[in-house]
Amino acid sequence: MSRLGNLGARLYRGDVGYDFIGKRKFWYGVSILITITAIVGLVVRGLNMGIEFQGGAVLTTPKTTASIQHTTEVVEKESGRAAIVQQLGSGGMRIQIAGLDTDKSTEVKESISKELKVDANQIDTQLVGPSWGEQIANKAWLGLGIFMVLVVIYLAIAFEWRMALAALIALIHDITITVGIYSLVGFEVTPGTVIGLLTILGYSLYDTVVVFDSLRESSRSVTKQTRYTYSEIANRSINSTLVRSINTTVVALLPVAGLLFIGGGLLGGGMLNDIALSLFVGLAAGAYSSIFIATPLVADFKERQPEMKALARRVRSKRLKNEDREAREDEEDGFEGHGPSDGFEGPGHGGVQAPDAAATAAAGVVGPRGGSEAGSRSQRRQPPSRSRSRNRPSGKRR
Repeated sequence: MSRLGNLGARLYRGDVGYDFIGKRKFWYGVSILITITAIVGLVVRGLNMGIEFQGGAVLTTPKTTASIQHTTEVVEKESGRAAIVQQLGSGGMRIQIAGLDTDKSTEVKESISKELKVDANQIDTQLVGPSWGEQIANKAWLGLGIFMVLVVIYLAIAFEWRMALAALIALIHDITITVGIYSLVGFEVTPGTVIGLLTILGYSLYDTVVVFDSLRESSRSVTKQTRYTYSEIANRSINSTLVRSINTTVVALLPVAGLLFIGGGLLGGGMLNDIALSLFVGLAAGAYSSIFIATPLVADFKERQPEMKALARRVRSKRLKNEDREAREDEEDGFEGHGPSDGFEGPGHGGVQAPDAAATAAAGVVGPRGGSEAGSRSQRRQPPSRSRSRNRPSGKRR
């Protein structure tokens, strides 16, 4: 078995584990800090909306030897607007100019043709109106709202409403972080970004549902035992599914990273880059929230129930009794370990002191082999008398 498999087996059995629930306040603080940073970025910087939402023109040129910087200078000088230029894997250029009308786009196209020395008929021009982007945004918000309502209803039926609420909070947490990173870094928001955001919703809930299912199975008869509190059972559920969550997240991130860094970065994937970026950030945030946010929130909600508070008191009471019993046993073991080796109690304990071996030999008390009988008794521990009856303290036979 591999090291990771061995670790997973030990986590599943509860031999090792990390106290996720016990340190939940720290992770809450980290998540709140990241979320506040994302919200501040959205308020201060806003989102870099693509031309699909603002309206404008997209020009795609054939293969050219011109650099991105030179192409940007030519386009901005001719159009009088900021332009986004990307080099495609084929060697051509993809030029985006927001707010450009039809007449101006024709002039820009002719200028690009002359400066880059390419045929104007080979330059593909696409004009996008702002109404189209607005329709996409409205449908995306509608789909997001319907999805969240259905998720809450399903989780409330399949599990319970506390788990549904925790999953919803974790989902909002993931979307906020993803959108905040777009704002802080300045990535362009395109329809591909919207598709990626809607896609990560399912991935974000996957690990959360896996942990919830394990927690539901482990806590079926939680109030009928006194070994663990609900928070401790929740922590064991996280640890038992931890390796599985890591494996599924890494396996999902690898192809997305390939799309992002190779397909989008090296080959200039355009919309492929936008989808991969939102998927990459959303998958990482979803794996984080399922472990550090969703399950700890369920534990907090459940620990407020009266039966769970009573369970916690019973568990603490039992553990205190066990500690007291172990302490008394340790004291008794320590006392017996320091007693005399001859089996007689020393002075001051109400016992009889062992007679001196030399004095007994001088008195003529001799053992069967010529040795001192008292001396031989002093070398070994005498067994208890068998003449005593179990129920008669006097020890006399009848």
